[in-house]
Amino acid sequence: MSASLPGKRELPASQYNLGTYWGRVRQSAEIADPRTLFISDAGLEHAKSLVSSYKQGYVQSMTPDLWNAKKIVDSTLHPDTGKPVFLPFRMSCFVISNLIVTAGMLTPGLRTRGTLLWQIANQSLNVGINNANANKSTSLSTSTLLQSYFLAVSASCSVALGLNSLVPRVKRLSPTTRTILTRLVPFAAVASAGALNVFLMRGEEIRRGIDVFPSLSSAPGAPVEKEEKHVESLGKSRKAATIAVTETALSRVLNATPIMVLPPLVLVRLQRTEWLKRRPRMMLPINLGLILTTSIFALPLALGAFPQRQAIKAKSLESEIAEKVGAEGMVEFNRDLAPRTSAQVTSYTADDHTPSARAGHRNLEAPPPSAGEAKGTATSLPWEEKKQQHDK
Repeated sequence: MSASLPGKRELPASQYNLGTYWGRVRQSAEIADPRTLFISDAGLEHAKSLVSSYKQGYVQSMTPDLWNAKKIVDSTLHPDTGKPVFLPFRMSCFVISNLIVTAGMLTPGLRTRGTLLWQIANQSLNVGINNANANKSTSLSTSTLLQSYFLAVSASCSVALGLNSLVPRVKRLSPTTRTILTRLVPFAAVASAGALNVFLMRGEEIRRGIDVFPSLSSAPGAPVEKEEKHVESLGKSRKAATIAVTETALSRVLNATPIMVLPPLVLVRLQRTEWLKRRPRMMLPINLGLILTTSIFALPLALGAFPQRQAIKAKSLESEIAEKVGAEGMVEFNRDLAPRTSAQVTSYTADDHTPSARAGHRNLEAPPPSAGEAKGTATSLPWEEKKQQHDK
């Protein structure tokens, strides 16, 4: 990763304190910022160049432009492959991608066909997000992917149809309570099937394990603030994979809870008002607005529940892992489906066609940056200018 780029420095993990829940929430809010979806390829390349200039030492301290470049990189690239995540499956697109599907599932008075179609659409989106953001140190076969998808769809539809059939049969419930429970059926289906979806889609990680690395953190459960320059994996750990996948599943349930609970409850209340009774066409835009507003605030709260790269004691994992660092030693692993670290830029730009890689292959040393470059406004980096002089 970092070894593929010239320079030995790593960017700070965040401008917020990731050791606290609210620090991670603020960081997650940046990663989920939809504005990063409109960054062009040239803008992404420029952001990567700014990050690389810091790693080279041409920029001595973090600037607003550099923090913004890091934000673009973190919200666009996968932490393992370093390649851009498919746009609809990025965390920054999560609110937009889920808006229509969630509104469809929460539509009052859905019949069997509508319930099935919207549950299938929701689980299809979940599969895409899970697969696009999954830990790439363990590959997922096509057969496993399809099997997990159909099992998740079956579970989701079974829960939704089963509860829709069960709630009306409970005679002791008042009409208001029955209406509320009926509106909450999509949440029960999404929460249970969503968690199951994560385990099914990433079950191969639990069976085979994920890469574990020596940790720079000194406390269990603490987030890792910076990446190692070049750290070899200590091996694959099934216990670490279980922790990573479980936390991701819990995060999915936490995220679904306010989105699938608050809008239908508020809408039930609003439907009793004379204003909405006289304007039934306003129900759809109100429903969309409630879902959108709740999603914007709920996503960072859910993503901040667990750190992206987590440090734990080696004795909590397999004995072969503990033997390499000592029982009291600390190791770390990547949980996924959360804000990504700046180190991902290293693997993405480690290409023979990029200026940084070409300069690295030629072992060129660049002169100190100009004032414009130090502010992150230059269109080319110092080592590119040096390379042009070298070629002449």
